Amino acid sequence: MPKVLEVLRSFGLLGFTAFGGPTAHLGYFRTEFVERKKWLDDKQYSEIVAISQLLPGPGSSQVGMALGYQRAGFAGMTAAWFAFTLPSVVLMTAFALLFDATDAGWTLGLLAAAVAVVFHAVSGMARSMAATPLTATIAVASGIAVLALPSAFTHLGMILAAGLVGIFAFKTLVDETPPAAPLRAIPAWAGIGSLILFFIGLVAAIIGGGFYPAFYQAGATVFGGGHVVLPLLEKLVVAPGWIANNDFLAGYSAAQAVPGPMFTFASYLGAVHGGIAGALIATVAIFIPGTLLTIAGLYFWGRWREAPLLQAAIKGINAGVVGLLGAALYDPVFTHGINGVASLSIAAVCWLGLAKWKIPPWAIALGAALAGWVLL
Repeated sequence: MPKVLEVLRSFGLLGFTAFGGPTAHLGYFRTEFVERKKWLDDKQYSEIVAISQLLPGPGSSQVGMALGYQRAGFAGMTAAWFAFTLPSVVLMTAFALLFDATDAGWTLGLLAAAVAVVFHAVSGMARSMAATPLTATIAVASGIAVLALPSAFTHLGMILAAGLVGIFAFKTLVDETPPAAPLRAIPAWAGIGSLILFFIGLVAAIIGGGFYPAFYQAGATVFGGGHVVLPLLEKLVVAPGWIANNDFLAGYSAAQAVPGPMFTFASYLGAVHGGIAGALIATVAIFIPGTLLTIAGLYFWGRWREAPLLQAAIKGINAGVVGLLGAALYDPVFTHGINGVASLSIAAVCWLGLAKWKIPPWAIALGAALAGWVLL
C-alpha cells in the first residue's frame, strides 16, 4: 500500500473513533503509530509532542500532521490532517444546521473510553520520560501547577520551566544518552517560508479584523490545545455580536462529544454564521497558522536538536509534558468521562483491551460506544 494511502487509512479510522479531546488523541496516536505500526519510536514521538507543546495551535492536530509528514512527506501531512479532521468538520457542521446528540449514551461511552486511552498513554510515556526521581518530580510539579492555576500561560510556563530545569540538571548526562533518531527533515525553503507566511497572516488578521480573520487569530495565539481555544473564540466572536451566546454554548457542548480535533468548533461557528461555505472558511482559517508553525517548528528543531543544551532541555520538557498529560487525564478527560460505576467499568475494560489484549483503538471505540448505548 502506498504510504500516503496508508496515512489516509490510519488517520481516517482515528478521525471517526478518537474521542475525548487533544490529550486522548495523543494516546490514540501513540498506541497506533508507536506501539502497533512502529512508524517511529517513543523517543521520536516524545520529540514531536514536545514541539507541539511549545507551539501555539491545535496540539494534537499538529502532532498528527508531523506524524503524516514523518511517514509520507508533505502529501502525508496533508492526508493526515484531512482524514483526521473531516469527520469532525462534517459532524460539527451538521450539529449547527440540523441536530444535537451530545447526551446520547454512545457518546458518553466514548468519553469513558478516552479515560482508558489517556491513562494508557500517560503511564507508557511516564515509564520512559519520567522514570527517575528528578524527572518524576518535574512531571508531578507540572501537573499540580496546571491544575492549581488553570491558564494557557501556566501551560506554556511549565513547559519552559521544565526545559530550564533540564538544562541545569541534565547537561552532564547528555553525552551518556544518545538522542532519538532524527525526524524526517523539512527543506529550508518550506521551514523559513512557513514562518514568514505565519506572521504575515497574523498581522493581516489583527489589522483587518472581521469574523473569519478571528479564526486565524485564535489558531495563531492559543497555547494548550483544543479546550483552551473555546473560551478564546467566545471573546473573538460572541463579544462583537457575530454569534449569539446560546448558539455558542450549544456548540461548546457539541464540541465535547465529537471525535477528532476540537478546533473544528470553528466549523460549527462558521456554519451558524454563513452555512456550509462559512464552515469551510472558518475551518481552514483556524488550522492554517498551526500548520505553518508545525512546518517551521520541525525545520528549526531539526537544525538545533543535537545541541547539548537543547538535548538537556528536551529531557526536562518531556517530563513536563508527562505531567501536563497527567493533569489533563484528571481534568477534563476523567471529569467528563466518568460519572458513575458504569462509565468507570467501561473505562477499565477499555484499558484492559488496549494494554493487555492489544485490541486496536478503533475496535475499543466501537465497543465503548455500544456499551455506552446499553448502559448509560
